[in-house]
Amino acid sequence: MSAPETQSPPRVEAKLLYRRLDALFGKLDASRPQRQVLESFLEEAFRTLREDLRLRAALLFAERRDGFSLVKTFGDPGGAVREELDPAQPPLQLLFRHRVYIFADPRAEGSPYRSGILPALPAAAVLVGRRPRRHAFLFVLADGWQREELDFTLNTVRAALGSRLADERVRGSFRDAAEIQQSLLLEEAPDFKDFDIACRSQQAEEVGGDFYDFLLFDDDTLGFAIGDASGHGLQAALQVRDVVTGLRMGMEKNLKIAYAFEKLNRVIHRSNLSSRFVSVFYGELEQDGTIVYVNGGHQPPLLFRKEGVTALAVGGTVIGPLPEARFRRGIARLERGETLVLCTDGILERRNPAGDFLGEDGLIRLVRANETRPAEKILEQIFEATQEWGDGRPWDDDATVVIVKRP
Repeated sequence: MSAPETQSPPRVEAKLLYRRLDALFGKLDASRPQRQVLESFLEEAFRTLREDLRLRAALLFAERRDGFSLVKTFGDPGGAVREELDPAQPPLQLLFRHRVYIFADPRAEGSPYRSGILPALPAAAVLVGRRPRRHAFLFVLADGWQREELDFTLNTVRAALGSRLADERVRGSFRDAAEIQQSLLLEEAPDFKDFDIACRSQQAEEVGGDFYDFLLFDDDTLGFAIGDASGHGLQAALQVRDVVTGLRMGMEKNLKIAYAFEKLNRVIHRSNLSSRFVSVFYGELEQDGTIVYVNGGHQPPLLFRKEGVTALAVGGTVIGPLPEARFRRGIARLERGETLVLCTDGILERRNPAGDFLGEDGLIRLVRANETRPAEKILEQIFEATQEWGDGRPWDDDATVVIVKRP
């Protein structure tokens, strides 16, 4: 019942086996629940490879709280099979250690037969997944099996399945992050009095860490914000969600916004993502053009006036890293014919082929050349020119712009 000599020539060429495995993985739909994926894969693998690998049966065990339970059996194992496996038993201990294990001698110490799991036949096992959702493939072997072929195939299965399932978890995380981000970003700016407002966010990847938001308190006051969370992906999206939610819940008309920022900072610092940070600019625009604002470590918005450009820099540090942070409010005024431009680093740090940043000076030149146009046209020109500055390459960082114009 033991395996033939390893010097025996393999029956199936490795390339052919790999092509068959590749075809199996091509049919894999990793977006389904993991147990369904593994069950359908094992059934198809057993049907396709049973003759090549000399398989009698294939069994799928799923991890439970106290051990592993039999989920599905394909083929004839040649006798009774124990349906509940104890993790302390030698076969599982060997599998946990090696992840792929061939029990060539069914009567050897530590074999599934000696532990009362399988009939007196050689077997092989593969461990797939991560705690607490691991699964075990247990194969009962027929006469004529070859160690070299079996070892190659089972290790390929373990590595490829682990990779596919991990990729799907990552894709799932990005989908979750994208949904979170899209739920926060408004599709268009609100109408507010005789102000002309436009906004856009361009992610460098599927999910970014930039955001903008508007809070319309009443006919006389509009809150507006822009920010940039460090990093990308799910963690950045979650941090953005917390900041935007905090702003929406914490900002009220006539509330001291510096105090609201200090409270928001404490909340974000206590979160599990406190090693990261968010730069945030928040302002409240009144009907007469007055802007009361706090700049929490963000690139200062630029107020374009006839006599020059003013940076709105009053505030404090970025949100998150420090348990206690103090913020000051600033006051500005948007007169008729003036334009306020808010942006994130993705605009200013866009590089040309020579490696030069667009920079604040480049942005000022762009806006000055277009400031008589509507806010949406200024916005379009900023993105088009910035894209051209980078020679049409993909964005290196998220890029967000908000334009507030008072015609």
